[in-house]
Parts: sequence; structure tokens; C-alpha cells
Amino acid sequence: MKLTETDLTGLFHIEAKPHTDDRGAFGRLYCEDTFKLCGLGFIPVQSNLSANKLKGTLRGLHFQNGQFAEEKLVHAVAGSAWDVAVDLRRGPTFGHWRAVLLDALKMNAVFIPKGFAHGFITLEPNTSLLYHMGSSYLPGQTRGILWSDKDLAIEWPIAAKVISAADKMLPNLKESYVDFSKSKN
Repeated sequence: MKLTETDLTGLFHIEAKPHTDDRGAFGRLYCEDTFKLCGLGFIPVQSNLSANKLKGTLRGLHFQNGQFAEEKLVHAVAGSAWDVAVDLRRGPTFGHWRAVLLDALKMNAVFIPKGFAHGFITLEPNTSLLYHMGSSYLPGQTRGILWSDKDLAIEWPIAAKVISAADKMLPNLKESYVDFSKSKN
């Protein structure tokens, strides 16, 4: 596997190097040693699966605030998705976003550090994303930013067709309370 850091510190695109033969493919999705070589002390403590029936399903942009901030390693295990991470850390890249095309056949992934909001849109029907989390989900700690916030100007590749009522009601970045100063290292 190859980890490439983006221009947003700590945000990595991960490319698998799957072995393929007549049976199909086999690839590594996570390796603690490889992550450590890149300065990442990420150890998953929880795994989640997001199964999406329809093309154009949009989820996000979500995060947990302050001391409850999460790290995520996200893979498409079926189909493909446009995966977006928005930097919410105070500093020169606050509000900047990057996207990675996650494709189950490529076995690639994105590592999202603490201090980022995360969302995606499915590009095919029956797309599923596997999340490996660096901390456990805590009810009541989830926050979000409106996916269509004009200040973020995220370039979604297709129109959203399915969005939860809750995600439609998320505030814009300027209206959100974001405090990562108390994040655990």
C-alpha cells in the first residue's frame, strides 16, 4: 500500500497494490506498520459500514467536536463514491476541502485525521463504504456542516438525489460551532 499525504496536513490518499489472478484480487486495507512509517499512530477501535442503495446518495458533512474528534480510514467495498474531507482545524487551511474518488475495484482509501468534516456521494447504485474509526461513536457528539455551503464551494461530481432530512438542515460552516482545541492527540 502507498500512502500519499495531500496538501492538507494529515489527510492521506491510500492506494492499494492488490494481487490479482484468475480468482480475483487480494489487497491490504490497513497496516499499522505502514501507517507508523508515515507518522500516523492510527489504530482502529470501531468499524462501520454505510450501505447505500441509490446512485446520488449524499451523506455528510459530519464530525465529532472537541475532545470527541475522530480519525477515519474509509474504503469503498462495493461501487464507488466521491469522498470529501473539509479541514476544520484553525489555521491557513480552515474550510479547505479535498476529495478522493473511492473505488471498490481499486481498493483505495482515504485517511481523515481529527479536525475534519467528512461526507460522500455515491456514484453507482449499491455502493458501500467501510469506515475504520480511531475512536468510538458517542451519541450526542455528532455535528455537521451543510454539504451545499456556498463558502465551501464543494464540487460534487453529480447531483444529490437522496439526502437525509437531518443533513438538509445542517448549518453552514460560519454558523457551526467547531472547537478542535481540546482534541486528544
